[in-house]
Amino acid sequence: MGTYTTLIIDDERLAREEVRRALKGYPEFEIVGEANNVDKALELIEANQPDIIFLDIHMPGKSGFDLLEELTTVPEVVFTTAYDQYAVQAFEVNALDYLVKPLREERFAKTMEKVKQGLKKRDEAKEKPLDIHQKIFIKDGEKVYFVPLAEIRFIESMENYARLYFGTEKAMIKRSLNQLEEKLDPTVFFRANRSQIINMEYIKKIHPYFNNKLQLVLTSGETIEVSSRQSIKFKKWNSL
Repeated sequence: MGTYTTLIIDDERLAREEVRRALKGYPEFEIVGEANNVDKALELIEANQPDIIFLDIHMPGKSGFDLLEELTTVPEVVFTTAYDQYAVQAFEVNALDYLVKPLREERFAKTMEKVKQGLKKRDEAKEKPLDIHQKIFIKDGEKVYFVPLAEIRFIESMENYARLYFGTEKAMIKRSLNQLEEKLDPTVFFRANRSQIINMEYIKKIHPYFNNKLQLVLTSGETIEVSSRQSIKFKKWNSL
């Protein structure tokens, strides 16, 4: 079993210490930081990309739910709160569990079993490419999209971000091209070069290019230059 990076987010120091003590019995969960407000939590999540967060709901300024709305990549979540009226809302955002403070050892043990199962399912899912008909949630600034993968015609790298092109829209997500490539079906999405991935269903024309490269014209009119190495791979994949 590997190690799971963990963040504790709660505005009360004693509450954070309570979670930290409870986790001592689970050495595979490595605590990589603590935050007492949403802004600090955002910084830590971006820097550490944790596997799981233990998250308080009521905090000064912004709530735990507000934090989740601001995240591009959402880790697994266990809510810890002194209030029990938010349980339904917590599970609507796919939290693994909902703990009412103060924490009870027996209840915490049940939560950790759920957490382990949830992380195991997540790891297994990572090994399989996403179904081409699956819809993905994209939040870019104030805009939100729910787009089938099949409608994404190409993706390009923008340093630590990726820009997705679909229909007449384009949107940015905080993912590297390598991270996206791991999740996409290689029979549909092809890495054309260091900075672009294309959906092969959108190829309209193929032109020979200099140095044995290929140039692809998409149905939307964009042109994509395929690197020399990837041009060889493309020809092999798409020939009898």
